[in-house]
Amino acid sequence: MAITVSNFLHVGDGLQPGQFSVGSHSDINAFDGLDPIYQQLIDEPVAACFAVLGSDGRPNLTPMWFDYEGSNVLINVATHRKKVEWIRANPKLTILLMNPANMYHWMSIKCTVAREILEDDPKEGARVTAQVDKVWTKYTKEPPPYGLRDPEINERRVLFECPVDKIATFGKP
Repeated sequence: MAITVSNFLHVGDGLQPGQFSVGSHSDINAFDGLDPIYQQLIDEPVAACFAVLGSDGRPNLTPMWFDYEGSNVLINVATHRKKVEWIRANPKLTILLMNPANMYHWMSIKCTVAREILEDDPKEGARVTAQVDKVWTKYTKEPPPYGLRDPEINERRVLFECPVDKIATFGKP
């Protein structure tokens, strides 16, 4: 399934008519089809701001680690967190990745949860653990295992697979 990418006109090209409006659209089949200047936002350890509707109906924004596979965003969350309940209640998510060195270089991703895998699943649970270990290393440069499990509880994880609906890009590094 093709993912539509809306490329905004941006200040990196100087002042121009229609600035900050969509300048072009393109389609990609997976994240590896992105322009390299946006690929770096998903491949480097850039904090992602995840938006999901909370129980009060307002967007809840959380900085999180970002990971993907093919055309899916992978969201790995501890099962005891409220965010899991909110994602299950409204599986439409928006993610913003902003270059920490240049706020005029960003990418917004809209996606919808298609599947969830529990870490305790006898067939696929090991994938959840491996994915959180992978993203731990990406963001901390520390070797596995993931080092932030709550020691007071038997923290378990859930992995949400989210096909991408739309992407918007803006700016240059």
